[in-house]
Amino acid sequence: MTESQTTTTTTPSAPVRLEFVVTLYPHPVLRKRAQDVPVNDQTRATVQAMFECMIRSDGCGLAAPQVGLEQRILVLNATGEPQDNLALINPTILKRYGGDTLMEEGCLSFPRMYAEVKRPDSVTIEYTDLEGVRHTKEYSGFIARIIQHEYDHLEGVLLVDRMTPADKARNRSGLEALIERWKRAQ
Repeated sequence: MTESQTTTTTTPSAPVRLEFVVTLYPHPVLRKRAQDVPVNDQTRATVQAMFECMIRSDGCGLAAPQVGLEQRILVLNATGEPQDNLALINPTILKRYGGDTLMEEGCLSFPRMYAEVKRPDSVTIEYTDLEGVRHTKEYSGFIARIIQHEYDHLEGVLLVDRMTPADKARNRSGLEALIERWKRAQ
């Protein structure tokens, strides 16, 4: 268990309930390539807790490394409507295509920091759902952007890596504050 997650039990016979908080830069887990996971009750509990953390944090996407787990899980919701929750287990981006679009992105692991990031408009991904069924699907627009951002986390790529020199200069004090906070916590 890392500093970014806690476990609570509702009753002695109830299953363990997970509760996560967002792991902040420069925690080393954010730089590790996440590992495949089986689809089981533990994975489903992790996904549920990740959705709860994402919603509490006002995010539209969250990857397992952002809650301290080296697991290939990402969750997202582009609309904020519960029926649009999407959990991708062991995803692989098969293809990125379409024109590149420049858009400002934020990241829960970099609070109050933003960067202009250029990404392809569409992706084809392969992933497993919560029932253990493998899918290949295409996504475009904002959902494709969220998937690519969260997928970066599964590969150990962070928003700071996508920042231009101007973005880094604009976010310099915030980045330095996160690094200093990390050092004090060690």
